[in-house]
Amino acid sequence: MKRRNFLKGAAAAAAGAAALPRIWVPNEALAQTSARGTVKHLIYIRLSGGFRFTAAFNSEVNERYNPFGRAENKPEGCEWGASSLLSQSDWLNEERQALGMKSLLASSDEIAVLPCIDHEPTSGSADGNHGTGLERYLTGYVGGSTSIFTMINYGLRERTQQSLEDETIILPAFSLGNAGMARGTGKYAAYRPPVLSGSFDGFGFEGANDLPDWAREMSNNHDARMRDRHHPDVQAPIDAYIQTREATKRYSEVFGSELLRVGNNSDEVVDGISNAQLGTMFGNSRAARNVQLALRLFHYGCPAVYLDQGGYDMHSGEENGLPGRISELNQLISALIAALKLMDHPSGGKYWDHSLVVLGSEFGRTTRGNKFNSARGSDHGGDLATRWMSMPIMGGVISQAGNQGKSFGVTRPADLKAEGPIYSYRSMAKTLMDVLGCDHREFFPADEPFDDLFR
Repeated sequence: MKRRNFLKGAAAAAAGAAALPRIWVPNEALAQTSARGTVKHLIYIRLSGGFRFTAAFNSEVNERYNPFGRAENKPEGCEWGASSLLSQSDWLNEERQALGMKSLLASSDEIAVLPCIDHEPTSGSADGNHGTGLERYLTGYVGGSTSIFTMINYGLRERTQQSLEDETIILPAFSLGNAGMARGTGKYAAYRPPVLSGSFDGFGFEGANDLPDWAREMSNNHDARMRDRHHPDVQAPIDAYIQTREATKRYSEVFGSELLRVGNNSDEVVDGISNAQLGTMFGNSRAARNVQLALRLFHYGCPAVYLDQGGYDMHSGEENGLPGRISELNQLISALIAALKLMDHPSGGKYWDHSLVVLGSEFGRTTRGNKFNSARGSDHGGDLATRWMSMPIMGGVISQAGNQGKSFGVTRPADLKAEGPIYSYRSMAKTLMDVLGCDHREFFPADEPFDDLFR
């Protein structure tokens, strides 16, 4: 080939290459917030059954979205739409006030709200199905095989491994009652959070650590041989079983401690507060017991606890039923704010400084243009009222940024059209993983954590 023809051919090839589609190679760098790793403990509460967010945490809308009315005399620092429902405080007696509790409305300036969190912001309509909506909430996707709390444990695996090498005990994330938040297959199976239904009262695991060395070695060798006989692709669940059994042995002393028996009404003060005081503050409901247990699990290094409170699936009787039902939630949040501010953290400061509390649900609730449906309740469908989860979030990292009481977004009162930021639920989950210091690069590659809450 002549030199001139060769150069012409090279130029044509270069032009053609420029016109070809580009191959996008994802950047392996970890997208993160300015608050990465600043939170040591997360309490993640699901308001079960679908929650009428516009009637509680986004109330400055048309009365067909909030028939209960807006709050009067809310604190000056509360910028979001606090509802009159938040003033329900028949539980607030002198003893609880002495421990720092007040009505949730009076504490609303401690809480930030994101009015527009959606499972799929680019979809044509909301997912108002109980099954698929909950799957999205627990895993990020319909049919998701790995739950958010499994991702948290996996993302903190290096910290856990270091604790094993240091022979210290750091508990993993827990799911209190809901096995759906403990999914994981393949390499993630070993990081599924423990699921506890009930309490540690009566827990016992005696004798396992008293085995002679020869017996312990024989047992371990048997486990290894059993695992090695299987194909490598199916060894992860066997490893998960072995690790769970070993963890139970290691954690037996912790699980059998009096501190985790939150119903014992003990006056012994640990981290600046007694179980008796926690019982006074939270009450005796199942959710209350679970939150008390969460605070005690944090004492042993647990990074996150998930629990359900509710239910709010009120297709009928919501007009009279919701005010009483939400009173329990008001007490729960008020007690959490007060307790976290009373409790001394082992690393210094109060638990409030190191903790984050987040509330959500599988979807919002709607009445399709009326205050209530024909049964004086609410439903769920594909509209904006179903779509928006107006999620409250609180804790020291929010306060330190000066964002307590703020609203990160707004909806048009007449039709709930968003006139501000919209966040995907997966971005929210990834943000929570980031502030806990998790390695989250393997999860939700199209959804990045957002920094709005922490700037």
